[in-house]
Amino acid sequence: MAKIRILVVEDESIVAKDIMNSLKKLGYEVTGTVGTGEKALEEIEENKPDIVLMDIMLKDKMTGIECAEKVKDKYKIPVIFLTAYADDNTLKKAKITEPYGYIIKPFKEKELQTTIEMTLYKYEKDKEIRKERDLYSAIIKSKESQDSIFVRADYRLNKIKFNDIYYIEALKDYVVINTSDNSYTTHTTMKEMVRILSEKDFVRIHRSFIVNINKIYSIKYPDLVVEDKMKVLPIGGLYRKELYKRLNMI
Repeated sequence: MAKIRILVVEDESIVAKDIMNSLKKLGYEVTGTVGTGEKALEEIEENKPDIVLMDIMLKDKMTGIECAEKVKDKYKIPVIFLTAYADDNTLKKAKITEPYGYIIKPFKEKELQTTIEMTLYKYEKDKEIRKERDLYSAIIKSKESQDSIFVRADYRLNKIKFNDIYYIEALKDYVVINTSDNSYTTHTTMKEMVRILSEKDFVRIHRSFIVNINKIYSIKYPDLVVEDKMKVLPIGGLYRKELYKRLNMI
């Protein structure tokens, strides 16, 4: 497994050396130690570290806060602030950069390791959230065509026509979109699916199910059968009236 690569931005050389030794002892790779924001940006551009440990009170034209903001905007690399003391006003400014943590100097190696590991975990989760946002954006754009949606599965966006969807099932924080020959699981809510799907073709029949009206084979309350799959789905009492209203009945 590749070592986590960390850049140390600290203008006190003795402190920077101590931090570097601690990181190496903990098994991390130090890409460099620099004392100014300008050098930090140059180092990031050249070596692309995984994390930046940033002194919040750099004695330079560019403060640690200003540098962290540039790192966030341009490189999307997580920053952990190092600080011995900071007044309330400085901390308020620091919060705007959304750092992944703060380490108070002097610190213990275990505290340093814990903060780094928690940062890595949160950063990976944030990347997943950004991917989901990209997915929702694609879904919303596709709605303009009124005949399909895009669903991310197997690390790609899959175009699914509304007419190919048989039913949708809620599964905790996910929904499963079932077609004739596949199932796609994505991180969203039933409420969002109702908003996205074509209103004339889809109806919610239960808190956990949405069905394509064109795929209904038969209904015998409190159950509904989906054609081809012959899948039996429950009809919730609160949704029964709306379901019947949407059907062409004689």
